[in-house]
Amino acid sequence: MARIAVIGAGMGAMSAAARLAVAGHRVTVYERSETFGGSVGRHVRDGFVFDTGPSLLHLPAVYRDLFVKTGKEPLERCVTLTQVDPASRHVFADGTAVSLPNASRAGTVAALDGALGEGAGASWGAFLDRARDAWDRSRRPLLEEPLRPDWQVLTRDPYPAPVRRRLLRPALRAGTVAEVGSWELADPRLAAVLDGYALSYGLDPLRAPASAALLPYMEETFGSWYVSGGMRALAQAVYERCLARKVEFVFGAEVARVVEKDGRAAGVALADGTVAEAAHVVLGARPHPGLMPGQEFWQDGDVTVQPRPGGGGAAGRFLVLLSLRGARPADAVHRTLVHPADGAAEREAVFGGRLAAHPTVTVLRPDDPSTRPDEAHEAVTLMATVAPHGPVDWTDAELRARYADTLIDAAGAAVPGLRDRLLHAEVRTPAETAAETGAEGGSVPPPTLAGAGGGYLHPGNRTRVPGLLLAGGWSHPGGGLAHAGMSGTLVAGLIVEGDGFRGSQ
Repeated sequence: MARIAVIGAGMGAMSAAARLAVAGHRVTVYERSETFGGSVGRHVRDGFVFDTGPSLLHLPAVYRDLFVKTGKEPLERCVTLTQVDPASRHVFADGTAVSLPNASRAGTVAALDGALGEGAGASWGAFLDRARDAWDRSRRPLLEEPLRPDWQVLTRDPYPAPVRRRLLRPALRAGTVAEVGSWELADPRLAAVLDGYALSYGLDPLRAPASAALLPYMEETFGSWYVSGGMRALAQAVYERCLARKVEFVFGAEVARVVEKDGRAAGVALADGTVAEAAHVVLGARPHPGLMPGQEFWQDGDVTVQPRPGGGGAAGRFLVLLSLRGARPADAVHRTLVHPADGAAEREAVFGGRLAAHPTVTVLRPDDPSTRPDEAHEAVTLMATVAPHGPVDWTDAELRARYADTLIDAAGAAVPGLRDRLLHAEVRTPAETAAETGAEGGSVPPPTLAGAGGGYLHPGNRTRVPGLLLAGGWSHPGGGLAHAGMSGTLVAGLIVEGDGFRGSQ
């Protein structure tokens, strides 16, 4: 039995902690804030309850496996999972709209044909068939195995883009999300749907590789799930599972550095001077050089995992939490995306460090009594992907208020009479994310993607420093609830089984 120190209490870190504790290790989690969950936060005001991080769960099998492997009580006994149907509604600038059913290929094809015209469904269906091929080719090495020493095999894009032949000119294949939308989907509204998937994960469609097709495939194949009480309820369940397995949590404990002894990680030193020895250290936060001076431990083996193109980190999230008078209509859709007329202008602004005049706005209206004080009110969340704090000063009160108005105006297309129902609006920006999670600029890590020369891979779970491993959204296989849970599985496997661990079977 070894003593293990875990830095951070995010979902990936807690997933690793629970699995390690079940394997017989003594695990202590050191968290700089006063609570668990990392980016999976909650805001409460006057009986209204809002998620401030992820709002839907994809690939619930990741957390089902966690609960099965760490105790006799399955996930569904700890939280209530409900499939969201329709999975999403899309409102376009030309006034058309379409609702896409949850995990139904035939239903999606029919809905697109009915709303956008004959052939739209077939076009989207053919795209998903190619996305399925990419999923089958890359699922294990990309998601279910530690980042392999020959990670260069993941620099090639697994998406089988069809050849685009041109008279007397070289043939082309789509290499980015934007090119897939323009060349393969044809209808700009379908391209906007695809762009919306990329943006929701903080990815620039102009740069993200075509392999990002895995994201809509994953959602449309395995479904979108809501956790009653909000996603914070899932974090609470994972935290309680850790406690049940005797994991110790120390909150308000900022780790100043990783202690090294004889060339390997040997514990952690806290900001108050306390030193805790450990046989292994699991870093569940974004690595930074000061954590272990002189060591570039975010490199995998002897090969640097390249940063994402464009530098400056990932995008952030701008939220407007709306407390509304009036009951939630029975026909309200849980998730609606309101698309702007000029998606290119939005992309250029967000990933150029500026405000988008007309952002894609996600409107979340959960049918959950626990999110509102009574049936005569409704809690609604508006979200847009934005530039991180730094390029944009998200502490500027006037800018925050003005941008909240921009989102509220756009959301009127999904919630008629929105302003007339408004009781209160709470704004959360990347500045709050940075303060609460420590993420630079309040950026949110995207999932790892194959292709683009390896530019969208994350650092591997192993590091140059023996005994130091990485878990959570800033390490392989990247950001998102499911991906963070996978990272916890990989880290626990590497510690318990050693370097021979090859992932779940």
